[in-house]
Amino acid sequence: MPELPQVEALADFLRTDLVGSVIERLEVGAISALKTFDPPPDALVGRTVTAINRFGKHLDVDAGGLHLVFHLARAGWLVWREKVPSTVIKPGKSRIALRVRLQGGAGFDLTEAGTQRKLAVWIVRDPQQVPSIASLGPDPMAPGFTPAVFRQILAGAGRAQLKGILRDQHVIAGIGNAYSDEILHDAKLSPFKPAANLTDDEVERLYAAIRDGLAAATERARGLAARDIKADKRAQLRIHGHAGDPCPVCGTPIASVNFADSSLQYCPVCQTGGKKLADRRMSKLLK
Repeated sequence: MPELPQVEALADFLRTDLVGSVIERLEVGAISALKTFDPPPDALVGRTVTAINRFGKHLDVDAGGLHLVFHLARAGWLVWREKVPSTVIKPGKSRIALRVRLQGGAGFDLTEAGTQRKLAVWIVRDPQQVPSIASLGPDPMAPGFTPAVFRQILAGAGRAQLKGILRDQHVIAGIGNAYSDEILHDAKLSPFKPAANLTDDEVERLYAAIRDGLAAATERARGLAARDIKADKRAQLRIHGHAGDPCPVCGTPIASVNFADSSLQYCPVCQTGGKKLADRRMSKLLK
């Protein structure tokens, strides 16, 4: 799933390649992806793209007062095309959920792999009309995400576990399963530690791990072409997806906790005092 660094890198790419272009046509390939019907897709035709914005994991294509907003979900991606094929896509016949054609021949597809259909597209007059944007927590890379604000978030979370707090988009926007593993490892904290049990030093370490880790990942991905951003994410992860590999800090094999539809990875020595965490395959913690 694209997380804050990858979505911000996509935004940078689109600011260079998309802003100033005129939308010629939209083709909907997956009716289930389109979450709004007023304004209709045709309302974007003839409009010039004036800005690209990011809200958490959402991307917003501002077309002169109308907004094409999309969330790539777990298996979605943006495929940029210097020359869009002339054939018109047929709904339900390919992995393409939406195709945007631009005047001059370029454009992009929003694609989704797998059988689950969670990629979402909205056409709105204001991004705040998208419910999942209106309910977002603060952006961890924004100037207003200060240590004081973070302490308030943790105080309000009570005994909620750190892994869940970091992934909850209503609490903090943009962090997903992969970067929450990386952040918690950098902070040397158990994914299941309750927020209320953190010491002042642990709060400071966690705040620094969030800001520094996301900033480094975003900077590394900045400037990449859309086709290279996913591979860059895989290459930079040191903990998530590396069960059984040696911890890059202490050499202990990285352990995993499996859930019904996901998993997390951690170092037993660096994060849990040598304790192995129980498998939670039936847990709903990360849903």
